[in-house]
Amino acid sequence: MSASGGTKAIVAALLANLSIAVAKFVAFLFSGSSSMLAESVHSVADSGNQGLLLLGGKRAQREATPQHPFGFGRERYVYAFLVSIVLFSVGGMFALYEGYEKIKHPHELEHWYWPVGVLVFAIIAEGFSFRTAIKESNPQRGQKSWKEFIRHAKAPELPVVLLEDFGALVGLVLALGGVGLALLTGDGVWDGVGTLCIGILLILIALVLAVETKSLLLGEAAGAEVVRQIEAAAVAGDTVTGIIHMRTLHLGPEELLVAAKIAVRHDGTATEIASAIDAAESRIRDAVPIARVIYLEPDIYSESEAAKGPDPEATPGGPATPPDAH
Repeated sequence: MSASGGTKAIVAALLANLSIAVAKFVAFLFSGSSSMLAESVHSVADSGNQGLLLLGGKRAQREATPQHPFGFGRERYVYAFLVSIVLFSVGGMFALYEGYEKIKHPHELEHWYWPVGVLVFAIIAEGFSFRTAIKESNPQRGQKSWKEFIRHAKAPELPVVLLEDFGALVGLVLALGGVGLALLTGDGVWDGVGTLCIGILLILIALVLAVETKSLLLGEAAGAEVVRQIEAAAVAGDTVTGIIHMRTLHLGPEELLVAAKIAVRHDGTATEIASAIDAAESRIRDAVPIARVIYLEPDIYSESEAAKGPDPEATPGGPATPPDAH
């Protein structure tokens, strides 16, 4: 994984969740709290998710093969999508089931100081992990809001860890509220209610992760600013006079495919055009280093052809829309 910040955030979250999972499970054994059991499973699921992200980052570094000529960069998206499935099935659905059972068959909490003490410890540990994820995300986020960063980030690791840590902190507060109300009222139903709330929270976060990673798996274009940089770099020479149309596609978080039909001077020789294409490719790579695969097709610009608009047959699914048009 080229983004060391993402790896650092994943490792911090993994260490925090492993220690928290053990502490929560011990608290469940002493107290019988369903909120603690749901939170234990939540932390175990989160630990597995961080392991999946690390595995995906490692497998994505494999060299391209004849069967996979563009490499394995998208494996990071595949494993991020698996995270959403694990979070939904193992974390969310289990919490809903456990909460329902506790509401149906409530019982008084025993040794209340165990779950309360562990939850306070877990909030501190998760807060440290969340702080690390925020710190590592800020350089990539820039001036974007957190919502924009999570929606438009091409590297899935940091958004996944951010959402997981945020969900863990909110879940811990819900668990603490459920345990606290159960202790104050003497009614174990509140422990089950807190568990249900945790399950709903985890399912909502899993759905957000699934939607965002599905978009990455399908293949996203470069951002509007990157597209402008590519266009400016391509037409900087004397022979290349403009871009007739262009498509970009992320092969991975740090790997971009660029395919464009470029307008060249009609009186240029084959040697001049070939040299101009080589120079344009070099400028594009200097301007956008992640542009690893570039295909440029020379053509003569025609106003009459341009007036016809994009050819629906030229792009699967219909004409492409610029990234900033949404």
